Amino acid sequence: MSIHSSPPNLSIAPPTVLVVEDDYAIRKYLRIALEAAGYRYLEAADAGTAMKQLASEAVGAIVLDLGLPDRDGIDLLREIRTTFGVPIIIISARGQERSKIEALDAGADDYLTKPLSTGELLARLRAVMRRKQDDSSAEQVLAAGPITMDIVRHQVTLRGNPISLTPLEFKLLEVLVRHAGRVLTHRFLLREVWGSGYGNRTHYVRIYMNSLRRKLQTGEKGQSCISTEIGVGYRLRDDIEPRAGD
Repeated sequence: MSIHSSPPNLSIAPPTVLVVEDDYAIRKYLRIALEAAGYRYLEAADAGTAMKQLASEAVGAIVLDLGLPDRDGIDLLREIRTTFGVPIIIISARGQERSKIEALDAGADDYLTKPLSTGELLARLRAVMRRKQDDSSAEQVLAAGPITMDIVRHQVTLRGNPISLTPLEFKLLEVLVRHAGRVLTHRFLLREVWGSGYGNRTHYVRIYMNSLRRKLQTGEKGQSCISTEIGVGYRLRDDIEPRAGD
């Protein structure tokens, strides 16, 4: 099959596509197609590696095979969907209508049956990423006190200085910024960031919040934009000036 490349419209950096597929030949084939089309390529041969990639990289879309060696692809799809807002295209040899419906009900944005046409895959990728951007464009930039977040570009600044966040930290901060000034309970944050199945795992919030607080120190005697309400939850302070000395 020939590889059809149609470069995406890139604004600052090429979007990253994570391919989760246990077949090396298919990964290699898709890598050539995606890189030729201008995408940044990441790969994972199993579910465990995929989750590690998602926790450390800002991924623009996922191409996910359902037949993985360590976990059923539908289960992985559900976990990704409850944690990350990234578009997901399923690729699978399971061509039955029931499998497609199950994947779409579990949160997939699109479904392609093997053998793949790279031209069709690239077209579907452009479509799902365009829909994601359109959904976010109305609230592309959020601001609270000294923090500014560009949701589409996945960029955060603190008093104009860029801050590097992991995808989960970014999602957690987005919830805090959208509710700036309010005390948010551990349970609320777990539901909004990790999903309804994580209601009792408060240590998740503590771990990521501690990291986020360190990154959001304003330089004023170690003061952070996030305050802790002991035994209750956290609050993003919206009473800190946007600029030092303003």
